[in-house]
Amino acid sequence: MTSTLTTRRYATTNPATGEVVRTFDTTTDAEAEALLARAHAAFPVWRQVPIAERARLFRRLADLIEANRDELGRLVTLEMGKPLAQSLGEIAMPTGILRYYADHGEELLADEVLDVPGLSRTIVRREPMGVTLGVEPWNGPMYQMMRATAPNLMLGNTVLLKPAEISAGSTLFFDHLFTEAGFPEHVYQTALVSIDQVSTYIADDRLRAVTLTGSDRAGSSVGEQAGRHVKPAVLELGGSDAFIVLDSADVPTAAAVAVACRLFLVGQMCISPKRIMVTDGVADEFIARFVDGFADRVVLGDPFDPTTTVGPVSSEAAADLLHAQYQDAVDKGATVLVPGGRVDRPGAFFQPAVLADITPDMRLYSEEAFGPLAMIYRVADADAAVELTNSSPYGLGGSVFGEQAEALRVAERLDTGNVGVNTYLRAPIEIPFGGTKHSGIGRELGRSGMDQFANIKTYGIA
Repeated sequence: MTSTLTTRRYATTNPATGEVVRTFDTTTDAEAEALLARAHAAFPVWRQVPIAERARLFRRLADLIEANRDELGRLVTLEMGKPLAQSLGEIAMPTGILRYYADHGEELLADEVLDVPGLSRTIVRREPMGVTLGVEPWNGPMYQMMRATAPNLMLGNTVLLKPAEISAGSTLFFDHLFTEAGFPEHVYQTALVSIDQVSTYIADDRLRAVTLTGSDRAGSSVGEQAGRHVKPAVLELGGSDAFIVLDSADVPTAAAVAVACRLFLVGQMCISPKRIMVTDGVADEFIARFVDGFADRVVLGDPFDPTTTVGPVSSEAAADLLHAQYQDAVDKGATVLVPGGRVDRPGAFFQPAVLADITPDMRLYSEEAFGPLAMIYRVADADAAVELTNSSPYGLGGSVFGEQAEALRVAERLDTGNVGVNTYLRAPIEIPFGGTKHSGIGRELGRSGMDQFANIKTYGIA
């Protein structure tokens, strides 16, 4: 394997202080080749392991994750800055995914027997393909890595997992847990590889598929390379989800949900509702409730302090970008409902803010705001809300609050991969998750999490 470029350094930098806590050795080309060779060699062994045994190992791994909850939570908060309570709460996500596939693997992978004229029996079977590469982000490192890993392993594929450069520590911790759980060697490996080495992997015949969660820019690059080498790719990319509040909505409930969603994980979720659209009939009440609730909920500070509700964003660069977007809107006439911006203190802190009257000449109108910055759009009616929602280059998800039948009609018109009606849907394990347009291609979770990486093979028997 060869590479000519280097990746950014893998390092744990505490975003609350700017202190570099730990650095990691960069994977050499020889080491990257060895990782792929081991994963490829492990595949024919792993695919023969019975589903019931895979399920047993999944449950054992889930138990170990829970047993190491405190250390994993500490690592996540140290690496990306979200409040410790939220990092500890993230433990339920990978364990839930593991137990879902352990409980339902047999039925999800069961043969489909079809009646086809001229054949005595026709079988459709989901078979593994080989090595899958996961390129995963920092904002939910335990959840994101397991969302890519568990369906592939239950299917019978082996996995190489590239974490984000800032969250290598928490992801590497899983290598030890897989070993302790009793998984065969090399069916899962964390790979601290460079961008060039990712490209080399995609070009290699031993790698059969790739999945990426990240920016639309990164997804475009990986998708182009996968297409060139005719390999399946699942791309879960950015989002600028709409949160629509109709005249018929329960306004207090809608406002409370919107506040909680926008501040959770310091606003750094692709599926966080970033554009709040309120119809004229309830706009005044909603805005007043939202602004009051938003201000009351913010306690900015050290993410290890149990009283903190909003920690730093992931890095100085992320804080600077968010502030530039915020300042651009303010300079061009946006109405400041809750003032915010960069905080004059060590660390990547951004004081959460709420803006209104966003116009097309402002960066926030078309760019994703990845942090605790809310935007409220006052719209005339449901038609205007649908038009504004669908004008975005993104189409990941959304929420519609209102009388159920009306809200459902509006939801059906949104060009998104998912939508919650009188709820914030997030990403339940049991159902497909993914978006449209610049928000990506393919689906994760549920049966879709397997189908994207399976050879769906048909047997016709005379």
